Amino acid sequence: MEMHVGKELCFPQFSNISCKKPWSSWTEFVLIQVMLSSISLLTATLNLLVILSVSHFKQLHTPTNILLLSLAVSDLLVGVLLMPVEIIRNTACWFFGDLLCSLYNSVSLIITFSSVGDVVLISVDRYVAICDPLHYPTRVTERRVKVCVCLCWLCSIFYGSLIVKDDFTKPGRHNVCLGQCIITADYIAGTIDLMVSFIVPVTIIIVLYMRVFIVAVSQARAMRSHITAVALQLSVTQTTKKSELKAARTLGVLVVIFLICFCPYHCVSFAGDDMLSDSFLSYALFLLYFNSTLNPLIYALFYPWFRKTVKLIVTLQILQSGSFDANMLYK
Repeated sequence: MEMHVGKELCFPQFSNISCKKPWSSWTEFVLIQVMLSSISLLTATLNLLVILSVSHFKQLHTPTNILLLSLAVSDLLVGVLLMPVEIIRNTACWFFGDLLCSLYNSVSLIITFSSVGDVVLISVDRYVAICDPLHYPTRVTERRVKVCVCLCWLCSIFYGSLIVKDDFTKPGRHNVCLGQCIITADYIAGTIDLMVSFIVPVTIIIVLYMRVFIVAVSQARAMRSHITAVALQLSVTQTTKKSELKAARTLGVLVVIFLICFCPYHCVSFAGDDMLSDSFLSYALFLLYFNSTLNPLIYALFYPWFRKTVKLIVTLQILQSGSFDANMLYK
C-alpha cells in the first residue's frame, strides 16, 4: 500500500507535504500533450514568420507594422515560453522549485501586459490614421512608434516585477503542497492587475474603436456617394483612404479576437478561487495564450503582403541579394 501511495505523489520522500500527481489516462495524456504542444509550435512558427517579414523587407517598415512586430515578439514568447510551461504545470508535477515558479509568474505578466500595451498602441495608431489622416504622417513617425514600443516593454517589465515582488521574497507562499506552481496574487495586487491590465486598456480600446468605426462608416458612405464625381487627381487620395479603412477593419478584427480571448480569464480571476476550479482557470489562461496563435492567422487572412513574404521566406528567396528591397505592397 505504501508503494502504491508513493507512486501517486510528486515527491514520495516527502509524503506529508507532497502534492499528488495529476491523474489522467494514458490516451488522454498523450492527446492533450500532442494537441497543446502542436498549438505551441504553431504559435512560435507563425509569429516568427511575422517577425522575419516585417524585419527583413524594408517596404514593411511602417509605424503600424512596427507595432505588429512588437505584438508578434510578445506572441512568439508566449509560444516559446508560456505555453510549454503551462502544459507542464497542468499535466505534471512542478519539479523546478518555488523560485522558478515565481519567475514564470512574473514573466507571464510581463509578456501578457506588453501584448495589451501593443493592442492599445495599435488602437491609437488606427484612431489617428482614420480620424486625423492629414496629421498622421507627422504625428505617427517610425521614431515615435519605436519609442512608444520601448516604453511599453519597460513598463511591462516594471509592472510584472512589482505585482509579484512578494513571491520573490517568499517563494511558494501560495502553494499548498510540494510540487505545485500556483499563479495567484493577493486581493490588492489582483485588483490592481484587473484594473491596469484589463479594465483600463479595454475601455481605451473600445472608446477609440467606436470613434474609428463611426468615422470609417461616414467616410465609406462619402466615398460611395461621390464615386462618380471624383476627379482623377483625387484617385490616389481615395486609394489611400480605402487602404486605411481596410487596415482599420483588419485591426478591428484583431481587437475583437483579443477581447474574446482575454475576457474569460479576467472574469474567472475576478470571480475568485472559491467559485471556480483550478482546471477552469487553466483553460481560461490557455485561451488567453491562444490569442497569440490567432493573431498571425488574422494577418494571413487579411494582409496580402504577409502571404507574399511567407512564400519568399519558406522558399528561401529572402537569402538572395537585395531581397529586402522587394516590392511587398503592390503587384
